Amino acid sequence: MSKTIDLTLIGKSGCHLCDEARVAINAVVGAFRAEHTGVARHVQVNLVEHDILVDEALYEKYSEEVPVLLINGKVHNYWRIDPERLKAALEDLVK
Repeated sequence: MSKTIDLTLIGKSGCHLCDEARVAINAVVGAFRAEHTGVARHVQVNLVEHDILVDEALYEKYSEEVPVLLINGKVHNYWRIDPERLKAALEDLVK
């Protein structure tokens, strides 16, 4: 089975909530990748970040909600990232 999951973290520089979100996301994604890669299964998780301070459209859309995490282009969470909720969402995508 091959599956690609795209995660997008929208935040801004100097944002402590964005820093906390990045740490939580990286921890969950690291554990998830370890569990879902190998010979029998392959899941690719891509994580990109966008800074609302350099993207006017994102600033207008998300300025009051950062950090925002999108999974495959859909809003998963904003302000605080719940690691258990993120893990469950990722697991649901590979079922």
